[in-house]
Amino acid sequence: MEKAKIIYTIGRQFGSGGRKVGRTLAEKLGIPFYDKELLTLAAKDSGLSEALFHNADEKPTSSLLYSLVMGNYPMSSGALGFNEMPLNDQLFLIQSKTIKKIADQGSCVIIGRCADYVLRDNPNVISIFIHAPLEARVHRAVNVYEVPKDKAEDICLKNDKTRANFYNYYSDKKWGMCRTYDLALDSAKLGIGGCVDQILSFTEVACAHKGEDI
Repeated sequence: MEKAKIIYTIGRQFGSGGRKVGRTLAEKLGIPFYDKELLTLAAKDSGLSEALFHNADEKPTSSLLYSLVMGNYPMSSGALGFNEMPLNDQLFLIQSKTIKKIADQGSCVIIGRCADYVLRDNPNVISIFIHAPLEARVHRAVNVYEVPKDKAEDICLKNDKTRANFYNYYSDKKWGMCRTYDLALDSAKLGIGGCVDQILSFTEVACAHKGEDI
């Protein structure tokens, strides 16, 4: 890893506090944080409406016929020309370019959006997945996200399914599986601050293992 340039990508189960972990990490390190901000930047880079990116955010293509014909393929395969792709796929590629642009600029934290896969060839990436038991996630959804209690579990599970479908569709890896990431952390056991501390400790060890300074 290059000195003073580390890109943290954070995948997360809904209600695990993954976004909060990323925000806290970025603030502690004094580096940029990107979540929904990515959509604004991608819209600006492409000249397209920001609403398009929000509507497609972390959702795979909705074209059933296209999915049946193409199957689950890595977007880097170049199976179709850009203009032949469904809109969601075009937006994903545009967003991927924005992610790479951000990563080239220096250290940062990027939440979701297959950033770890998009940056899979970048040696400065540390990929993280934040998870927690469903009960803990439901509790957070109700008390932090203000989700109705009677709908919280269903919302957690549906959001997880959407994120998994998005990740599994656009990458050749499996969402949420430990071997997909450099580090997987249980926020219910560690807390937000504990997750951040573990990420920083992991960074130090990873850099030392490569014989480089942080």
